Amino acid sequence: MNKRPLYFDYAATTPVDERVIQAMVECLGFNANFGNPASSSHVFGQQARQTVERARGQVAELVGAQAEQIVWTSGATESNNLALKGVAQARGLPGGHIITSQIEHKATLDTALQLQEAGVAVTYLVPDGEGLITVEAVSEALREDTFLVSLMLVNNELGTLNDVPAIGERVREHGALFHVDAAQGAGKVAIDLARWPVDLMSFSAHKLYGPKGIGALYVGPRAQQKVLAQIHGGGHEGGLRSGTLATHQIAGMGKAFALAGASFTEEKTAIVALRQRLLEQLNTIAGVRLNGSATQRIPHTLSLTFGEGEFNSAVLSTGIAFSATSACNSANNAPSHVLLALGHDARSASRTIRLSLGRFTTEQDIDQAVQLIKTALASVPAFWAV
Repeated sequence: MNKRPLYFDYAATTPVDERVIQAMVECLGFNANFGNPASSSHVFGQQARQTVERARGQVAELVGAQAEQIVWTSGATESNNLALKGVAQARGLPGGHIITSQIEHKATLDTALQLQEAGVAVTYLVPDGEGLITVEAVSEALREDTFLVSLMLVNNELGTLNDVPAIGERVREHGALFHVDAAQGAGKVAIDLARWPVDLMSFSAHKLYGPKGIGALYVGPRAQQKVLAQIHGGGHEGGLRSGTLATHQIAGMGKAFALAGASFTEEKTAIVALRQRLLEQLNTIAGVRLNGSATQRIPHTLSLTFGEGEFNSAVLSTGIAFSATSACNSANNAPSHVLLALGHDARSASRTIRLSLGRFTTEQDIDQAVQLIKTALASVPAFWAV
């Protein structure tokens, strides 16, 4: 069997932690906790409901929320759809104004476009040179009819970190609701929804060593009664998201969030050290550039553009699993809309790679990855003409 490449694509998805797998297995099979959480008339359903509610509490605890404010979804994409469409439809279509940015995940951008086609005005903010959306940019875009602002906490391609508390204060002063996509931030940034002026926040388990296909939406006090369900059928989740709850996936997400909270400081310290090791070695390569703020970011994700010339990504991809853009753009072989918004052209974007580090990255992985990058660059002599 061929040796698998080094894994540097944690921002796309993380492997499920073995402890999470065990929590999920305990909800599968006849002798396990397999009941329907909605079946309250017998012990099988009651035990499943207890598992679901324990997991709800675990997710809430990591982000400073109340358990009853967490609504289960299939992932951050559905959470984003529920937040944007749900708020817009509750307000009434057509009409009104939403603010988002040019560098959001496609789950937000495509949803905003759908609302735009339904008669909602949408402003797409341009990031500053550091890849950030500033309070000033949001403030200037606010209109009398602005009812929702939707922005990322952490950009999935750049790793840049928006000042969500400050932006939220301005949005709240205006009277609009504030939605934050925190799929890339949970477990990496200390989130405190008890204090942050945020009304809706999206989460995904598979970015945090949990299973795919499960996520959550935080619905804060100001957003209560202002979100319309997008999936109907049984009135589950307080009427916001119908469908039989997937106990094993929910248990997995809860366990993943609990583990992230328990190891938050230790894991962040380790990732910071690994990133520093990576950057110190990459800085010996002529023409390499970090995209986005060097300081206002998480340490896990790095977007790197190399100097003029062709970049032999085929050579690199045999040894490293990495992304040239987000997973949604990779599937279409399209240039990164994030990099284009930062002023890159298609050629420059083609010389850019995203390396994302995670729980199982080692110093040896870092050293080997740098050598593979140097080999890929050396295989194209024109590259060195910078």
